[in-house]
Amino acid sequence: MSGGLDVLALKEEDMLKFLAAGVHLGSTNVDFQMAQYTYKRKPDARPYGQRAVLKFASATGASSVAGRFTPGTFTNQIQAAFREPRLLVVTDPRIDHQSVTEASYVSIPVIAFCNSDSPLKHVDIAIPCNNKGAQSIGLMWWLLAREVLRLRGTISRDHAWETMPDLFFYRDPEEVEKEEKEALERAKEEIPVAQPEWSTEPGIGGGANVTDWADEVQVSGGAMQPELVPGATDEWGKVEDWTSETVAVPSVDPSASIGATSWGGSAPGESWD
Repeated sequence: MSGGLDVLALKEEDMLKFLAAGVHLGSTNVDFQMAQYTYKRKPDARPYGQRAVLKFASATGASSVAGRFTPGTFTNQIQAAFREPRLLVVTDPRIDHQSVTEASYVSIPVIAFCNSDSPLKHVDIAIPCNNKGAQSIGLMWWLLAREVLRLRGTISRDHAWETMPDLFFYRDPEEVEKEEKEALERAKEEIPVAQPEWSTEPGIGGGANVTDWADEVQVSGGAMQPELVPGATDEWGKVEDWTSETVAVPSVDPSASIGATSWGGSAPGESWD
């Protein structure tokens, strides 16, 4: 914009003045020769009403067309999106002029939320309101849904409707993404670091009353207490020779054993004759 000259460069204080005065905002329509100077198109009543229309259809069971209306939806029976509604409710008759015109061809009654500059051609019932604001159009769709449910007897007029009007308000996708990132960062900061829980009971590691196990624990057993082992001495390095001990073995006369017991034949001195 400045042509690379520092003298003509835009200052920050001038930029703030432009933003405060709305100098950067253009009109609704864009000429093809001015498209190179256009950065972004400001949302109009259509995106403001899309969320409200979807919520209205969900609450009342109606069918919705949120977005671009396909020409011939009410008149061309060949196309797959052909519909025959008994009633048409539009957010803005100027923007939704195609659907309003087709509804007049097939005698479909039309209810429209109308602003001060809205045309009333082919509109049967006009509901005057601000159909340009996100909160305004959301509230009007919420009121209409609540009244439909009351006329059906689904909800009572003596009690408040549980659904809040905030659900019908338009939400900028960029703001929603920003809020999700901020919530995720806050959640990461609030998560405490897991610390190990050490027990304070005696004998378990980390406790305040930890004592020396060697002073209290007594181990019983012959191998650990040499004074209880018979024949043991204080000299642990000394190895006793068990083969040097004398073992008494009784002497046995082989001839006496043979004469006393005869395994074959008869006993001596005994005759069978």
